[in-house]
Amino acid sequence: MLSQVFRRSMINRSSLMTRFQSTFTIPEKQMGVIFETNGGPLEYKEIPVPKPKPTEILINVKYSGVCHTDLHAWKGDWPLPVKLPLVGGHEGAGIVVAKGESVTNFEIGDLAGIKWLNGSCMSCEFCEEGNESNCLDADLSGYTHDGSFQQYATADAIQAAKIPAGTDLAEVAPILCAGVTVYKALKTADLAAGQWVAISGAAGGLGSLAVQYAKAMGLRVLGIDGGAAKKELFHSMGGDVFIDFKEEKDIVKAIQEATNGGPHGVINVSVSEAAISQSCDYVRPTGKVVLVGLPAGAVCKSPVFQHVVKSLEIKGSYVGNRADTREALEFFSRGQVKSPIKIVGLSELPMVYGLMEKGAILGRYVVDTSY
Repeated sequence: MLSQVFRRSMINRSSLMTRFQSTFTIPEKQMGVIFETNGGPLEYKEIPVPKPKPTEILINVKYSGVCHTDLHAWKGDWPLPVKLPLVGGHEGAGIVVAKGESVTNFEIGDLAGIKWLNGSCMSCEFCEEGNESNCLDADLSGYTHDGSFQQYATADAIQAAKIPAGTDLAEVAPILCAGVTVYKALKTADLAAGQWVAISGAAGGLGSLAVQYAKAMGLRVLGIDGGAAKKELFHSMGGDVFIDFKEEKDIVKAIQEATNGGPHGVINVSVSEAAISQSCDYVRPTGKVVLVGLPAGAVCKSPVFQHVVKSLEIKGSYVGNRADTREALEFFSRGQVKSPIKIVGLSELPMVYGLMEKGAILGRYVVDTSY
């Protein structure tokens, strides 16, 4: 693997050079990871390069983050059916190498990102109100639309993310889903600077970014996760108080004592049903519990008496819209958040899925599509 400094210089130089290229040689075939059935073999093999529709751009994907949603798509354990066969992935960062005749907001050579929301109708009440992700006709990268675990992928030009020239494409890739998702969740919590926010799953791919966005927004952050390595990562991201669920006997008491009565808001990015329900117990009265992680078949349980007497708000937060994406990327561009990443080859994706199933991932894995 290239050193971090050398890799960055190569990416930045490549980004600048592409600004002067008007055409790219696009192959007929490419390498990608595809599966034919849910839970079936993840095959790293040669597949066709897709052709963009009139409203789409074709992106030469350089790097793609690996999200827990990709694992759900492969397993097929959500009530929303996936496209089969499927190329997963929805955190792809790369270069625009072709575009449909109706595209006016991207030029060849621009840097662009593939998000979870690949496209929507743009004419229903949800789209009109900026809630494109709730569109009943939403097209989802790596779920209903072949995603970024391939060297070339298509994206609707309206929903594709604009990435500034010179950006480190490996580090920005996780911002396109994990970053946007937790940024939107923090906006949904609607907390004031100086208040406490608890992040359940604080050292994972989403949690480590949520910590940084929360600190950049002026919040005090309590992180919940397990193990010394995760505690170290949490504090390196700027977190204030860490609660180790593997060591703490009374988590509710510990959290409430550390935050003088409980956090004002909770961002649940963990995939533990017990942790989600427990957040309703330790959040302070009038607090807000935001649900982000999607463990299959899970239920958030809050006793009605407690819910009413504490005047709690439980909110679901899905992925962000185009404005949320732009804002989340601006935090990254200003250096206020960074992705704690580990880069592996695209062919190693099955290994990443295995680590994800074991809950053994610190930060975010990013795949390099070149090998």
